[in-house]
Amino acid sequence: MDVTGIQFLSSLLSIIMIDIVLGGDNAILIALATRKLPKGQRKKAIFWGVIGAIAIRAGLTAIAVYILEVPFIKLIGGVLLIWIAYKLLVDEDQHEDVQSGNNVWEAVKTIIIADLLMGIDNVLAVAGAAHGHPVLVVLGLLISVPIIVWGSTIILHFIEKYPIIVFIGSAVIAWTSGTMIVEDRLVHENLIQKLPYLEYIIPILIISFVIGMGYWKRKKDESYNRV
Repeated sequence: MDVTGIQFLSSLLSIIMIDIVLGGDNAILIALATRKLPKGQRKKAIFWGVIGAIAIRAGLTAIAVYILEVPFIKLIGGVLLIWIAYKLLVDEDQHEDVQSGNNVWEAVKTIIIADLLMGIDNVLAVAGAAHGHPVLVVLGLLISVPIIVWGSTIILHFIEKYPIIVFIGSAVIAWTSGTMIVEDRLVHENLIQKLPYLEYIIPILIISFVIGMGYWKRKKDESYNRV
C-alpha cells in the first residue's frame, strides 16, 4: 500500500477515528484508577499506566492483523464488529467497577488491566481498518494516543455535547465491519468476484442497519425513561 495513496490515508483516518471514539472514555478510566493518589503520584501512575496499556494494545493489534489473514476469520471479525458498532450507540457508562489504586503500581495495574478488558473492541476494529498493514496500526496509535490521553476530557465534552460524533464513529466501525466481511478470502472468492457491486453495497447496508437500530434503541430508551 502506497503511504501517499488515498487508501492508506483513508485507512489511517479510520484508525484514528476508531481510536478516539472507542478510547474517548480513557479519561474516566484513568481518573477512577488514580483518584486516591496524591497529585505527583497520580501523574506517574497515569504515565506508566498509559505506556503499559499502549504496549499491550499495540502487540495484540499487530497479532490480530496477521490472524485476520486466515480465511473465514475476517468474516467472523466483521460480524463481531457489527455488534461492537451497535453497542457503541446504545451502551451506558461501563466504568462502575473500576477500582482506585492505593499506590502508584496498583493504579498502573488497574489502568492496564481495565484497558485490556475494555479494549478488545478497539483492537479488533483497528486491526480490521489496517487491512493487514502493521505500519498503519503504529501510526494510528502514535497519532491518536496523545489525543486520547491529553485531550480526552475535551473529547468527552464534545461527545456529550454533539452525540453525532458517536454516530460517526459507529458508522466508521460498521464500514470497517463491511470491508472485513467482503475482504474475507472465502467471501471474496465465492461471492464478490461473481457480484462485484456487493463490495460496496454490503458495507453500506451494514452502516444503515447499525445506525438505524442504534437510533431506534436510543429513542425507545428515551421514551421509556420519560414514562
